Amino acid sequence: MVGVSGASGTPYAAAVLCALLDAGDPVDLIVSRAARLTILDETGHPFRDAHWAGDLARWLGRDLGGADVRHWSAGDLAAGPSSGSYPSRGLVVVPASTAACAGIAIGLSKDLLQRAAEVALKERRPVVVVPRETPVTRSHLEHLITLHDAGAVVLPASPGFYGAGASASAEQLVDFVAGKVLDALGVEHTLFRRWQGTLRAR
Repeated sequence: MVGVSGASGTPYAAAVLCALLDAGDPVDLIVSRAARLTILDETGHPFRDAHWAGDLARWLGRDLGGADVRHWSAGDLAAGPSSGSYPSRGLVVVPASTAACAGIAIGLSKDLLQRAAEVALKERRPVVVVPRETPVTRSHLEHLITLHDAGAVVLPASPGFYGAGASASAEQLVDFVAGKVLDALGVEHTLFRRWQGTLRAR
């Protein structure tokens, strides 16, 4: 399950979604109301409940074809992911805004994204949150610690440069973070070159 919150960094969400689809994994998608504005601002593409499949294809720049994707409206608190009985391998929140992190940490469940995260935590399913904002306040750090202590993987959007060095493209840096997310989920990928213990091996 992938939840997209309103922080800047929608390319990270797109890279994770594409990699999951490439791996043949089914995807449940929740896009928060704030994320819709960010997607529009960062890509120029709207994301609407009524046209989600076409909007998602335009956002990702690919034909969804027979991809196993199910979209859930963030305002639908009666949706499948709101219940622990709904089958799920876990949840990634990418990017994770400070508001989303806070809401998940305190169990606010103000929308389906936060509720789905709370469900995944209580069911002891993998939860990965990808905060992107910097610098961070004390309250944000405390919420991240709370999420860590609840069993979530806190995976900041901090790309590594050893795969491509100073000449790394924006896409390579995004793919590095997306690859680390997939590593946390146990999903195989080839999004970045792994460290081999040899300096300047690239």
